[in-house]
Amino acid sequence: MILLPASVRIYVATAPTNLRKSFEGLSNEVRSALAADPISGHVFLFLNRKRSQVKLLVWTRGGFTIVHKRLERGRFTFPERVTEGAPCVTIDAHELAMLLEGLEPATTRAAERWVPERPTTMARRAG
Repeated sequence: MILLPASVRIYVATAPTNLRKSFEGLSNEVRSALAADPISGHVFLFLNRKRSQVKLLVWTRGGFTIVHKRLERGRFTFPERVTEGAPCVTIDAHELAMLLEGLEPATTRAAERWVPERPTTMARRAG
């Protein structure tokens, strides 16, 4: 299980990526294909053409971290909300966990959870 703060976004590249790339190659993919900053602290996920391998790139305090997973059998599922022309889609941490475990988010039902509202009145009082 990967624990991520709520402020961290997970971006999934929609186009297949050559996963022989390492730190510099994947960070260049983030800049060019996804138009994002690779050192933002967000997670960037790349799949190969067969969807049998996945690489996650994330910037931590000391430098880049890559997580690479290869399936011996089967394929990773892709988020349903992929639209043509979109360079990436964002997913939640629980969707990432399901993707890495080979579960299909479309057929899996998650329990409803309470999420605190963002305090908008406190910002007005401070100003």
